[in-house]
Amino acid sequence: MTVPHPYVGLAVHALICVALGAGLIAAARLLRHRVLRSPAQTHETYECGEVPFGPAWRKTPVGFYLLALLFILFDAEAAFLFLWVQSLRELGLVAFWAMVVFLAVLLLGWAYAWRKGDLSWTR
Repeated sequence: MTVPHPYVGLAVHALICVALGAGLIAAARLLRHRVLRSPAQTHETYECGEVPFGPAWRKTPVGFYLLALLFILFDAEAAFLFLWVQSLRELGLVAFWAMVVFLAVLLLGWAYAWRKGDLSWTR
């Protein structure tokens, strides 16, 4: 019996992913709801019953995205901390010092972002 090439599974997986993606896009195009003439109200901005002011498509400041990225970074760090605390007793002193190094790197990154002014809205 011959052994299959080690990348056969990867190729099959990639083909399935591409076929599934293309199939879902094709199905969405076939099954979508088509409106020939849409009413004018569907293109208005909805603001909880209030009369909208200003354009609906405004440029969002880059600082918003930077702050969102920092939030995701520290949120992921908090998730790692919860798992680490639960298994600290079994992992021992090496895990403790590894987390200290991890937190030190994060603290340095936070200090760098603060010093650059990425944490303030009025940059």
